[in-house]
Amino acid sequence: MNNMSIQRVAVVGSGAMGSQIAMVCALAGYPVVLQDIREESLVKGKEQLKKQMEKRVTKGKLTSNEVKQAFNLITFTSSLDELSEADLVIEAIIEKLDAKKELFQNVEKIVSEQTILATNSSTIVSSKIAEAVSRPENVCNIHFFNPALVMELVEVVKGPHTSNQTSERCMDFVRSINKAPVLLKKEISGFIANRILGKLMDEALFLYENGYATHDEIDLVCKKALNHPIGPFALMDLTGLDVNYYVRMQRFEESGDENEKPSKVVAEKVRKGELGKKTGKGFYEYDEKGRKVEVVL
Repeated sequence: MNNMSIQRVAVVGSGAMGSQIAMVCALAGYPVVLQDIREESLVKGKEQLKKQMEKRVTKGKLTSNEVKQAFNLITFTSSLDELSEADLVIEAIIEKLDAKKELFQNVEKIVSEQTILATNSSTIVSSKIAEAVSRPENVCNIHFFNPALVMELVEVVKGPHTSNQTSERCMDFVRSINKAPVLLKKEISGFIANRILGKLMDEALFLYENGYATHDEIDLVCKKALNHPIGPFALMDLTGLDVNYYVRMQRFEESGDENEKPSKVVAEKVRKGELGKKTGKGFYEYDEKGRKVEVVL
């Protein structure tokens, strides 16, 4: 390792994405601080990771000792001060620009001048956050896909403010955690994968809302005709309908284009708290173990 290599990692936000990103790093041998202002979120994140790791041990993908070593490398904390020694901080909090800017301002005061501040957001480009800090050259997007423990691709996005050194360090880091990085030479909201996926979801919602087919029929078409592993409605349930909602609201606020607003059905489900798998109901219903409940008519 050279003096600029990443040796210690911190992840802010212990939801599904944040906790899994932390575990990915720990499994690769990095000491990780997983921080969240909510103690109950940290407890829930840890419990979910235990269940996920138990499944991998049962399937023979990991040994009990490997899992134990990984958990020993993760510090669960509600204190931002614990991030002080991190060489890389990955933010995985709510998709709201003001919250991210405030967090980056607070984190920058704690960490060293060489620490990279990365956002996992695929919607909010890092230039919008970098304007809030004094060292914008250290800021970029490092976008993991859900579920981070499984998905291999990671998008690293170099904003106009991001230094070559920062993007190169991030690319090396992503390779070191056994993921496949793709570098976007300039930023664009949604990056590559989600811009393509967004078009598919928009069309699926249009077909559903206008009565051309049911949500499960559209999912079936995507799986059987297009060979997708999961349909768009099941995918929205998996990632969270609130995520879809906030992404579209962010785009609408940026563009002022009414077509960028969340679909009516997504907005209604978010209003009712039907956020998908994590709440037990979205477009589909799920049992307490997160398994889809088959509806028999």
